[in-house]
Parts: sequence; structure tokens; C-alpha cells
Amino acid sequence: MQEDIRNRQDRSYRQEQQQDMADISLFPDGVDLVITAVERHPKQRGQYQVSFGEYMLLIHEDTMIKYRMLKGSIFTKQELEEIVLANEKQRAYVQALKYLERKQRTKKELAERLRQKDFGQAVTEQALDRLEREGLINDELYAKQWAEQRISSQKKGRAWVKQELRQKGVDSLLISEALAEVSEEQEFESCLAVGRKKWRQTRGECMDKKRKTGAFLMRRGFSGELVRKVINELVREDGEADENEEPFAFD
Repeated sequence: MQEDIRNRQDRSYRQEQQQDMADISLFPDGVDLVITAVERHPKQRGQYQVSFGEYMLLIHEDTMIKYRMLKGSIFTKQELEEIVLANEKQRAYVQALKYLERKQRTKKELAERLRQKDFGQAVTEQALDRLEREGLINDELYAKQWAEQRISSQKKGRAWVKQELRQKGVDSLLISEALAEVSEEQEFESCLAVGRKKWRQTRGECMDKKRKTGAFLMRRGFSGELVRKVINELVREDGEADENEEPFAFD
């Protein structure tokens, strides 16, 4: 038991030493720094431990290749500081690419992800700018595709989609433009389809079905005016309209 405790303490101490040695600010000034060893990191894919005697840097393979960091290569501390900054930018870029592998993301979503990984604001912004230049993130296209898919396929209303895109950090103007590309007919057909399903599942008198179906559609983000039209259409389809009954209105 005591031996296990000592082993954990030793590992913790060694990790702290490695972190200290990897701090570029601790590297000596005014001397040539020679790479004495280059080793693949045992756990972090694509990362290499580049040693300068007792000091060490963890460098991504892309950065290492770019700056020809080979055993025997000589650098100054100033050069290494520039390399460390470039390495952080590359790491942030690669991390963002990994997050994009599963599905498209907004700029805000990627920024939050990188902050969670402890990347600084400047490095994060530069990585995102690069992704934008390369067309890998595009909030305008994202908003249009999201609005089309959510309204037509998921049967959500404009208000619902608008709130979702806001939470994803999409600019208000881009949201408005995206929603404008979805026709009123598309939204009506979606509202009618999901409303018809709810109507048929709801038991009770016509007024109960109106109330429950209307509330259901409002919660899905459809406007009161659109819900009114759909409910009145469902009543007509059901043949339950009363000549003396006023058309349904939902506020």
C-alpha cells in the first residue's frame, strides 16, 4: 500500500517536472538550443516530445515538419517561442477539424469547444479565421441548411428554429435570411402534417382536440396565425365543423 502511494507521488513529481521543463519561459537565453531527442508521445496522437537536453517541448507533427525539428537541429529561444505559438495555432486548428468530423458546426460552437480545451482567445480566433477562409465553417450556409431541415423534415416552426440558431451563435441577419428562404407553404405543410398526427391521437370532444393540438403546435414554434389555419383545416378534414361555430383562433 505504501509502495503504491510512493509510486503515485513519484509519477506526480515527474509530471510536474516535465511540465516545468516544457515551459518555454524557463529555457535559457543567449545560448544555442540543440535538439537531443525526438520521441512520439505515447498517448497523444500526432504529438512529439522534442528534447533540448533537460528541457522538452510537446510539438504537433505538422509543426515539427514545417520547422524541420530534427535531432541535432539548433534553435534560439526566440525561434522556439515563435514555434510554440505556431504549434498552438496548429493544435487548435486540428482540434477544430476533429470536432467537425461528425457534423457541421457554427463558429460559436467551435470557439466554445476550443476554449474548453484551454486554447487562448487569440489562438482560437486565428484557427477559426483559417477554417472560414478554407470554407470549412460557414454560418450563412449552416443557417440555411438548418432552417430547411428543421422545418421541412423535423416539422418545427420558425420560432423554434430561430431560437436554436441564436443559441448556436448565428448572427440575427443570417437567421432572418435563412428563414426567408423557407416558403410559407413549406411551413404550413409541416405544421399540418404534425398537427394532423396529434389531432388523430387526441381523444375527446372537438374543442378538446382543438385546444390540445393547438397548444402542441405552438410549443413546436409555429405562429398563432399558422396554428389557427391548420386547426381550422383539420376540423374541415374531420367533418366536425359546426355552421354556427366560429373559426378556431389561438392566441
